[in-house]
Amino acid sequence: MLKRVFVAPDPGRARLRFASRAVVGIGLAVALCGLVGHSLVAAITGGLAALLALFTVTDPTVRGQAVTTALLPVAGLPVLAVAAVLHDQPVARDLIFLAVMGAGVYARRWGPRGHALGVFAFMMFFAAQFLHTVPGQLPELYAAVTLSLCASSTVRFGLWCYERRLPVPAQPAPPEIRGRLRVTTRQAVQATLGGAFALGIGQVLSDERWYWAVGATWWVFVNTTSRGETLVRGFRRVLGTVIGIVSGFAVAIPLDGAAVPTAVVVAVGVFGIFYTAAVSYSWMMFFVTVMAGMLYGALGVLDAALLWLRVAETAVGALGAVLAVLLVLPVTTHAVTDAWIQKALRCVHACTAEAADRLAGSTLADPAPRVAELEVLLGRVRLSLAPLVHPLSPLPARKARARQVIALLDDCVREVRGLASIAADPDASHDARLSAACSRVEAAVEALTAPEGARGFHLPELPGVAVDPALAHLHGLERALAALVSPLSHAPSAASTNA
Repeated sequence: MLKRVFVAPDPGRARLRFASRAVVGIGLAVALCGLVGHSLVAAITGGLAALLALFTVTDPTVRGQAVTTALLPVAGLPVLAVAAVLHDQPVARDLIFLAVMGAGVYARRWGPRGHALGVFAFMMFFAAQFLHTVPGQLPELYAAVTLSLCASSTVRFGLWCYERRLPVPAQPAPPEIRGRLRVTTRQAVQATLGGAFALGIGQVLSDERWYWAVGATWWVFVNTTSRGETLVRGFRRVLGTVIGIVSGFAVAIPLDGAAVPTAVVVAVGVFGIFYTAAVSYSWMMFFVTVMAGMLYGALGVLDAALLWLRVAETAVGALGAVLAVLLVLPVTTHAVTDAWIQKALRCVHACTAEAADRLAGSTLADPAPRVAELEVLLGRVRLSLAPLVHPLSPLPARKARARQVIALLDDCVREVRGLASIAADPDASHDARLSAACSRVEAAVEALTAPEGARGFHLPELPGVAVDPALAHLHGLERALAALVSPLSHAPSAASTNA
């Protein structure tokens, strides 16, 4: 896992810039809260708001990111007020918390903006439990959140808006899974019921820190679709929390809330959260746990018993998520994986067609955006297949097929990328055989995405070596598609997906 985090490719140093900007933006937000005289509780609330704004707002355009950031207080501040008002009314508080949880998950059907607003609203309610917020604190907390969002936005959209120099990232729409209910509706029901289970058991463990169980259930559901993805994320959350707790004994308890060391460790934690999020959920949770421990130390309530309680509450929350996805309106791993693979294969054909048109002399054809979309889709395929290739997967045959599918799709992306680079060369010549090869690619994709699979698809005999570079990439693409026939034909029947 360490190798995957610290040696993983970082094209354009995107993760490094993402993490570094987060430290600057959140640090500025907390520093300004301190300069204007806000309390420690208000500074923590403001820092959390800045962290969420920098972490969860992922609209494809800078303008969209700015609009979503401006809407965060609209979604979060009323929830914070409700949580504070219900501080001494546990029944009403718990019911509203679960309602906010379900609504936050349901909001994902509106894309990145709905996701960000849902997360912010949930975390404002969570923060109110973490800090024991009461109505008298609301004016200061509102001011701290507003100031912090302005500070982090100044860094993100003014001082360090590196996204302006980047092409707009592809945002493929999630595939529709067959069934009576949309995935977001299913997940909203699952999250609410899983959260109810976590809330009840969490309160048995602790009537003061029960919210950690609900929070664990919530974050297990973030960015997952199938029950397999949720199971893997639950395992990784518990693993990361346990590792973080061990570090808490070595770091957080000895520091005992000392201001300067605490600030340094929290800054390292923020950097780690942002830097590792894209490559390892376990290590991201490690940094979250260390940072939470430091904040408890700053609040003067940290001890060994609290750290172990955090582990127990996290395990309960993960269990709630697992039971929900297994028993309530399940979406199987195969249903989601098959949908993403089909989208990726159709994108392969679209990339090929755009490149062929460009090589044929069309000035309007541009395969580059399609290639970017294909790489995003491959990332989604990897995420959906993660449960099958996990080291603890009990299905060796499916694990082998999943690995084969990933490797062959990697080959497709590599060949398409090479084809697109050749098409971008204005001096590239057009070989008449390209049209025939593109037709074969189209036929292969249609066969692989047909309801009955690719059982009738056979690759025609190809020359050993293609002299034309573009034709060589197309032949390589044809071979990769042909090799996908076997693993995709042996996948579980779609009729048994319960989706």
